[in-house]
Amino acid sequence: MELSYWEHKTWFSNVDFTIVGSGIVGLNCAIHLKEKYPKSNILILEKSSLPQGASTKNAGFACFGSVSEILSDLEHHSEEEVVQLVQKRWNGIQRLRRLLGDKPIRFERHGSHELFPLEKPEFYENSLKSIPYLNGLMEPIFGEKPFVTNNNLFRFGNIQEKYITHLLEGQLDTGKMMRSLIQKCLSMEIPILNGIMVKDLIETNNGATIITNDFEFSSKNVFVATNGFASKLLKTEVVKPARAQVLITEPIKNLTIKGTFHFDEGYYYFRNIDDRILFGGGRNLDFKTEETTEFGETSIIQNKLETLLRDMILPNHPIKIERRWSGIMGVGTQKSPIVKPISNSIYCGVRLGGMGVALGSLVGKELAELAD
Repeated sequence: MELSYWEHKTWFSNVDFTIVGSGIVGLNCAIHLKEKYPKSNILILEKSSLPQGASTKNAGFACFGSVSEILSDLEHHSEEEVVQLVQKRWNGIQRLRRLLGDKPIRFERHGSHELFPLEKPEFYENSLKSIPYLNGLMEPIFGEKPFVTNNNLFRFGNIQEKYITHLLEGQLDTGKMMRSLIQKCLSMEIPILNGIMVKDLIETNNGATIITNDFEFSSKNVFVATNGFASKLLKTEVVKPARAQVLITEPIKNLTIKGTFHFDEGYYYFRNIDDRILFGGGRNLDFKTEETTEFGETSIIQNKLETLLRDMILPNHPIKIERRWSGIMGVGTQKSPIVKPISNSIYCGVRLGGMGVALGSLVGKELAELAD
């Protein structure tokens, strides 16, 4: 496609900052850049009609790490690294709430609960014993001890008698959050162009050349915020895609379940939303197949989700599935995000490790600050 004079002049000339990806990180990056450089010319490019990846596909958890997740992280990271990562998640959520307000994103703090299946009694006992230690580790972040035990308040089936509650975790409406971020960008006169696939970035003397599927143009700075799809543009960074499959029920009469819930080190997660249960996870059943940038569902995971929904979450309760979907996360051997310069004018903020809602706002800000 050849750009007309009008197209080039209006959108693709004298571009100061180009953001690739209109997800949580990309939009927050653009907002911070505009606040810092109000006269700058900023452009956001998105390959799809909506922010694909995980930003509009996630479960809307404002979470910082369950007991079993943190214990697992401590096997591969130092105490200091784990504390820093939880601190970033906490700071990210607070920044998002300040930026958009609780009501527009439907933020609610009901706490989160980690369930423990009956078939793993040692895992359960070890998690319970770890509560005092983890509370000591996490209290400086939250200003209070986050973990307490609760009885099986919602009468889930086939689980241990108690679950571990994180008092500070919450939930939000992913769609409302993303719409609010998009509206904020548009109100700041930051254009978002959809349907533009960036194929390559080439460093030049004056910035970078952005090669898309239809045309190319120049930008003084480029910020890559494509998370799970990052390896397509960033050959030097190790970011593996991780597909997450999700389903949601039809409305359930007299649903009393309220909050966010995890089990199996966070590989399974569910919540209430609009009198429904949203339930996702299971990639640990088939890691290799789920290491993909292709959207879709598999029978092995969907069948397991339905079985757990029927036997654990809503035992003896008739349910119908209304919708299924998948999202693509960015993961790696380290849990911490990659926020760094790739060259003199190209920067990246990727590998959010399935914590995009919590980390995205902060990572977007840190990404923008690389342009200093």
